[in-house]
Amino acid sequence: MNITQKSLLHYDIKILLALLESVKGSKKFFHFLLENGYPELAAWSNVMRGDEDALKWLFQHNYTTLAMMTIAIDGHDKARTWVLETKDDFLINFTAACRKDKQAMQWLKDNELEIFLEMAIEEQKIMEIQVKDQMFFYRWKG
Repeated sequence: MNITQKSLLHYDIKILLALLESVKGSKKFFHFLLENGYPELAAWSNVMRGDEDALKWLFQHNYTTLAMMTIAIDGHDKARTWVLETKDDFLINFTAACRKDKQAMQWLKDNELEIFLEMAIEEQKIMEIQVKDQMFFYRWKG
């Protein structure tokens, strides 16, 4: 499968640092991305935090790779298969690292992709919070 979209690897490190902060929930960096020509990264950072509308936006604006990557991170089999079929080592390993795959996390480290390792760790934290929120949803219904 040929990926014609810009990979996360091709963004300037300053933009990736802003993306990391946006993934962590910083509205300041979200707006920075949005206002400086990176709406796909702003949307993606929100998708990583569970925003369904941002996911739809990615698909509608042909950022399929970013959208499918986040769906794969969420564990959907078809999306995971799609990622594997890309044969893109970064995409495969980043997606797996977000799901706590130790080999994938080591791959990011070995390839000096620490910024993406940080993003993966942040996504792991977000996913843990989402799982806890889902488990205790009944408490909020009252």
